[in-house]
Amino acid sequence: MKKQFILATAMFALAGGSAFAQSSTVNGAAGGAVTGAIVGGPVGAAVGGVVGAVAGTAIDPPPPPVVTYVRDLPPPTERVVVKEKVVVGQPLPPTVVVKAVPDNPKYAYAVVNEQRVIVEPSSRKVIQVIN
Repeated sequence: MKKQFILATAMFALAGGSAFAQSSTVNGAAGGAVTGAIVGGPVGAAVGGVVGAVAGTAIDPPPPPVVTYVRDLPPPTERVVVKEKVVVGQPLPPTVVVKAVPDNPKYAYAVVNEQRVIVEPSSRKVIQVIN
């Protein structure tokens, strides 16, 4: 029971810390497996590898030039209003048109409910909300 509690605590700590790191899926899986093996042996390594891989797939935060570009855009001529709340990590509704960020196709943007958001183009997931 005590090992399970320690394992669960380590997995939550790993998942939370990995979300802030700019790591890849491979690094996340390897780090999770090592942490899991230390805490929970072979079973912990397997669980840690899965948790680390999931946490490692988070897209990197946008670089400062992308944030500056989106923040400094002129106000849109048309207002886009949706009922859904704009949440980081969740995709925008299909009715919202996203536009590519020039010189950085890894990012796109939209202005929704008077909020400027940076999104990952293929999944339309919100990466950052610009205030």
